[in-house]
Amino acid sequence: MGGNRDHGGNLDNAIMQYGGDREDWIDLSTGINPVPYPVPSLPKQAWTALPDRNPATALVNAAAAFWKVPTGAAILAAPGASSLIAHIPRLADAGTVTVPAPTYNEHAASFAAHRWVVQSGGAAQAQVLVHPNNPDGKLWSKNDLHSDLTVVDESFCDVMPACSLINAATRPGTLILKSFGKFWGLAGLRLGFAIGDPVLIARLSEMLGPWPVSGVALEVGRAALQDQAWAWATNQRLKHDAARLDTLMSDRGAQVEGGTSLFRLYRLNNAAAWQDRLARHRIWSRVFPYRTDWIRLGLPAPNQWDRLEGAL
Repeated sequence: MGGNRDHGGNLDNAIMQYGGDREDWIDLSTGINPVPYPVPSLPKQAWTALPDRNPATALVNAAAAFWKVPTGAAILAAPGASSLIAHIPRLADAGTVTVPAPTYNEHAASFAAHRWVVQSGGAAQAQVLVHPNNPDGKLWSKNDLHSDLTVVDESFCDVMPACSLINAATRPGTLILKSFGKFWGLAGLRLGFAIGDPVLIARLSEMLGPWPVSGVALEVGRAALQDQAWAWATNQRLKHDAARLDTLMSDRGAQVEGGTSLFRLYRLNNAAAWQDRLARHRIWSRVFPYRTDWIRLGLPAPNQWDRLEGAL
């Protein structure tokens, strides 16, 4: 889904234009943690057997504990949040959906593909709130939830857990989406969660079919969600590195426009020129077709700061 839509992570395009091999590049065009969770040793059956009920239950229990899911809300593990986004418009008859812009563009695209009328504001039968918003980091509140079908995309909320709207998961017609790939830095694992109205969760489960999550993802996801010490230390590091990146960019004339501690949004005179300059040093960034003065940067890994500073 979304192969032709505007995204970060399109490093192949950068390589086609500027050359080099993937290993030569620093990809700052996404908001993926550059220091991923250390994958533990896995039992052989995680690779060789169909996923069993016990590992699946253990993953859901770990998710419930980590995100403090309220009693009465159901949890569904899925092969990435994007798979959930692709199916959610089928949960209700097509009507009007509010997706405040600018934001992550797969939500509007998915609803439009299912013949919903997409608008950026006003009352509607459905609404999508990305919380915190991508790319500007805007936060929403429980008072903003008002549609019969309400989707709160918390793909980046693990860096600010106190702001989560998880308590709204008991509201009828509400789904909270969680992405495993961003905070834990394991986007290739393809693991995401829908948390909320049990009726909607049951229907999503039917749409995904049996064994939607691989045995490997079940094991790694459970271990990571149970590792509170790693999560705490990671959040401290991300806050420090985000502040370091803000200082680096501000010293060079950019203005901080928003973001989270996994990605930072800056305003400057000519985003395309900045992207070009970085790309000539094999550093890829994110610019936006609707704002020529915005550039978004993810965080470099610990051994990549010198290259970024030199390129700037």
